[in-house]
Amino acid sequence: MPSLQVVNPATEEVIATLDAVDESGVDAAVRRAHRAFEAWRTITPADRARLLRRFAEVVDAHLEELASLEVRNSGHTIRNARGEAANVRDVLLYYAGAPERFCGEQIPVVGGIDVTFREPLGVVGVIVPWNFPMPIAAWGFAPALAAGNTVVLKPAELTPLTAVRLGELALDAGLPEGVLTVIPGRGSVAGEALVRHPLVRKICFTGSTEVGKRIMRLAADGVKRITLELGGKSANIVFADADLDAAAAAAPYAVFDNAGQDCCARSRILVERSVYEEFLSRFEKAVRSVVVGAPEDERSEMGPLISAAQRERVAGYVVPDQVICRGSAPSGKGFWYPPTVVCPSGTGDPVWREEVFGPVVAVLPFDDEAEAVAMANDTEYGLSGSIWTRDVGRALRVARGVESGNLSVNSNTSVRYNTPFGGFKQSGLGRELGPHALEAFTEVKNVFIATS
Repeated sequence: MPSLQVVNPATEEVIATLDAVDESGVDAAVRRAHRAFEAWRTITPADRARLLRRFAEVVDAHLEELASLEVRNSGHTIRNARGEAANVRDVLLYYAGAPERFCGEQIPVVGGIDVTFREPLGVVGVIVPWNFPMPIAAWGFAPALAAGNTVVLKPAELTPLTAVRLGELALDAGLPEGVLTVIPGRGSVAGEALVRHPLVRKICFTGSTEVGKRIMRLAADGVKRITLELGGKSANIVFADADLDAAAAAAPYAVFDNAGQDCCARSRILVERSVYEEFLSRFEKAVRSVVVGAPEDERSEMGPLISAAQRERVAGYVVPDQVICRGSAPSGKGFWYPPTVVCPSGTGDPVWREEVFGPVVAVLPFDDEAEAVAMANDTEYGLSGSIWTRDVGRALRVARGVESGNLSVNSNTSVRYNTPFGGFKQSGLGRELGPHALEAFTEVKNVFIATS
């Protein structure tokens, strides 16, 4: 059986070797999940809720272990990794409240009573990326399980370790065998086999737009339901009346968090021309103060990129003559790249238009509100973004005008587990998290009962 070598991106050391699941392994996992589905869907809502709460409790008891594992596997800073492990717990607790509150409707009709039911789909395939392995896994499996489905989870081949551990903790919590199955493997083998499998009724995928399009094509043959969370090229819009100190201090963490490997990264900063130089002066100081270092160090604010290939890809976007400033990064072993600020020659430059997925941010000025909205929307993506202004009316106008699924005003928040998350345009299809996510894991069944 082929294997997966797991590398610590901060040291380049191999920390684990796992068997890579092949097509036959995927088939076996899906069939186990299919058999488990009939029993799982009939568990009373109260008991299903209790099991999910128990799963959350077990995760809570292993937060530090999970965080440490993510630090070594993904290069996330220990502070971020602790928050990501806690997010898994919190998402499970949030959806543990769903089974007993997921109600249908009674619709007035003539000649009888009409009611609707929310029926689970069956086996759900969840395909997770390497940038946020723990929370994104939970965003898929928690609502799917709460709605009565079983889940086969395929982690990214670079970062499988926390997913494998979460699968073990689910069994420790008492979830029946086959309800949540983790299958480490290569995307081109295990991922495609999961999407193609006739017993898989839905696919949740987070990753690149290119791969998302391929999954759409593969899923079409089986008319499978899909939720896609794909690329982003989000805008951070700073108006002249904004609190420039706050905007400049927050901007580095809006793009350099997780070394810029974030689909919500505000990797384009648009600044009103009258305060452009003033903002840049403040922003450069903030960038140079970002602490890049060993992920396990409590002081570190940014770690390495995930791989040598990713570092090479990121570097390819940077034109030396366009660099405004750089932060620092360790030398020696590890896939390090410093926080980098560039001023492109215009909006046609690749660094402005394409998803770099690294610690590189491009900055350009704008002249008025209409131009800011037009520049923000001049992209195939529409996932996230920020608006900095003291004018509430402007904030609302721009928020309504920007084509993006998640926006924040005077902050850089993108994701909360109790609110919907997803993108416009080529940033994806459907919504994760919040109360609406459950609907994507069920079918509406209508039943009419004649009374006359």
